[in-house]
Amino acid sequence: MRHRLRGRKLGRNSSHRKALFRNMACSLIRSVRADDDAENKPAVPGRIITTVAKAKELRPFVEKLITMAKKSLPHEDAADQHAAAAERNTSEWKAWRDGEGWRNWVEAIAPAIALRRRAFAILRDKEAVRILFDELGERFEDRPGGYTRVVRLAKPRLGDAGTRAIIEFVGERDRTRQKRRAPVVAPSATSRSASAAADESASATRGDAAAIAEPPAEPSAENVSESERPKQE
Repeated sequence: MRHRLRGRKLGRNSSHRKALFRNMACSLIRSVRADDDAENKPAVPGRIITTVAKAKELRPFVEKLITMAKKSLPHEDAADQHAAAAERNTSEWKAWRDGEGWRNWVEAIAPAIALRRRAFAILRDKEAVRILFDELGERFEDRPGGYTRVVRLAKPRLGDAGTRAIIEFVGERDRTRQKRRAPVVAPSATSRSASAAADESASATRGDAAAIAEPPAEPSAENVSESERPKQE
């Protein structure tokens, strides 16, 4: 029993799974900056198609890499403040290198370089690391999480009929949900006549009820005729 062991084995050992996720993550990241003349150009940038199980396991693998890229942004901004304004190997640049500016720049950029090295140790692809830190980190700088989405496909995979899914970066092709409102139905002529008849019958019923509830008024002495008056003995 695999108690407290999260994750899918996917029919592979640990080293095979690690290589699988590395290749899939590189393919997903490299598809963001695909050349038009590339031989294996993706149909949609920033998207790959795989099985549902692999997509669900790849999602946290890629999102941790994007988090590393986001953490390097403050260090790169701090290093830009100490960077040299002159071109490389010029006299001004050499003076900057020999002074305090170089040391301050190295101290500021060191954490960002360490994060890039960690990402390269995971991906083993220089181009994927460049895209990850130069584009995806800035793209999701203000997003707290959830950088990818998994969408199931209706058509299964040929051969084994496996359930396929799309894994892609969010921010593009996003659908906005609109709240549904109850439709306003205009009353028709028949409904208006029926409501008018109902109102008339209700008013007539109320009038009859009021007439029954009120006792008849007693005749006054002036309106009573002489024949109806009591005779005096």
